[in-house]
Amino acid sequence: MKPVLIKDWLFYFIMDNRPIGIFDSGVGGLTVANAIRQILPGENLIYFGDTSHLPYGDKSPETIQHYSAGITKFLLEQDCKIIVIACNSASANAFETVKGMTGNKAPVLNVIDPVVEYVTKYNEYKHIGVIGTKSTINSNTYADKIHCKDKGYIVSSMATTLFVPMIEEGFIYDDISNAIIRTYLSRHELNGINCLILGCTHYPIIKNQINKFYNFEIDIIDSSKIVANALRELLDKNNLLSGKNESVEHKFFVSDITPAFKIISKMFFEEDVDLKLQNIWD
Repeated sequence: MKPVLIKDWLFYFIMDNRPIGIFDSGVGGLTVANAIRQILPGENLIYFGDTSHLPYGDKSPETIQHYSAGITKFLLEQDCKIIVIACNSASANAFETVKGMTGNKAPVLNVIDPVVEYVTKYNEYKHIGVIGTKSTINSNTYADKIHCKDKGYIVSSMATTLFVPMIEEGFIYDDISNAIIRTYLSRHELNGINCLILGCTHYPIIKNQINKFYNFEIDIIDSSKIVANALRELLDKNNLLSGKNESVEHKFFVSDITPAFKIISKMFFEEDVDLKLQNIWD
C-alpha cells in the first residue's frame, strides 16, 4: 500500500485482491457466486460445494455446524478475505459457528439477514411466505428475524424437501418439476401471501416456474442479487474491495464430482465451470 499525495492531502489507495470465499452444500450456491461476479466483477472468488454431504437440509444442526467449520477452515487457508455462507441451512444453523472461527480474520455474511432487511425495509409486504429445506424451515430463522423487525408481519413457512434433489437431478422445465412445484405451492400454508422468499439458493433455477404458478401476481424474492449487493456494502465498509483487478481468477472446489454436477453447474453460474475435486475431510 503506497501513499499518494494529492492536493496536499495524503490518501491511501487500498486494494485487497485476496479472494472472496463462498460455500454451499452443493452447487446451488453458484447462483450467489454468479450474482457476486456480476455486481463485483473485479473480485476473485473461491467456491466450495460440499457435494459429498448434500443436502444439508435434512441434517441436524450439529452436523451442519461440523461441515461448515471444516469448509471455513479450508477457505481461511486459501487466504479468503471474507466468507459468504451461500446456503440457507448453514446460514440458519452455523452462522455463529463460522463467525467464531473467523474472528478478526474475515467478516462473515449469510444469505438470510440481507433478505430479511430487504423484505422489511419498506413495510410493503404484510404476509410473507418462505419456502426452503427442512433444516431452514425448522430453524424458524426467517420468521424470528422478520418478527424482530416488526411483530405485525404474518410469516408462513413451508419445507419443500423435493426441490433440491429435483434440481440436482436435472428435472427442470418439465412435467415432473411442474407437478412437484404445483403440489407444494397449492398447499394451504401459503394461502394469502403477497411475497415468497426462496429460502434456498437452488430455487432461483425454478423461479420462472414459481412465478408462472402465481401468474406473476406476487413478488418472488431471489436472495442472490440481494446478497451480492449486501456483500459489496460489507466489503466497502471494511476497506476490502479489490478495486480494478485485471487478473480476476475464480476457483471452484467440490468434495465429490458427478457428471450431473458438471452439467447443472453451468446453469447456476451461466458459463462453463471447472470443478476441482478437493477432499477436506481426511
